[in-house]
Amino acid sequence: MVDPISMIVIALATGAAAALKPTAEQAIKDAYAGMKTLIQDKYKNVSIDMLENDPTSQARQNILQQDLEKTDASKNEEVLRKAQVLLKAIENKAPEVASEVGVKLEDVKGGASLKIEDIIATGSGVDLNKIEIQGDIEIRKVRAGQKPTSFQEESNDPKH
Repeated sequence: MVDPISMIVIALATGAAAALKPTAEQAIKDAYAGMKTLIQDKYKNVSIDMLENDPTSQARQNILQQDLEKTDASKNEEVLRKAQVLLKAIENKAPEVASEVGVKLEDVKGGASLKIEDIIATGSGVDLNKIEIQGDIEIRKVRAGQKPTSFQEESNDPKH
């Protein structure tokens, strides 16, 4: 299970990426608009506008996450429900958008926690499909679509 604040940030980032496209399905536009309005009404110090300018920006997602962590959003049932509705709409109508933002979650189940941080992606960054989490999992600093540095290549080379 993704921690509640991360789920909200993922929903808003993928929602912004999907809803702001001219070809976006109305269900996604409506779900994103509802989530954005709710966040703006409940949490005046949380700005989503900067995320809309570049939903794939990890820096903007991190700022949004930090701002949301200063609120009770992780415990607010209405916010969590709207995040789930938005993610479901994206999964059903525009699943390719999740990989643009750097996360693709599909059929992820479990009673523990999944924490995903600091992803930069121009394609697929994290792609989880049909997994059941038994313990806590943390995925950090994923850089998709980037060529590894020479150091990374050496550390992955079995001869070294």
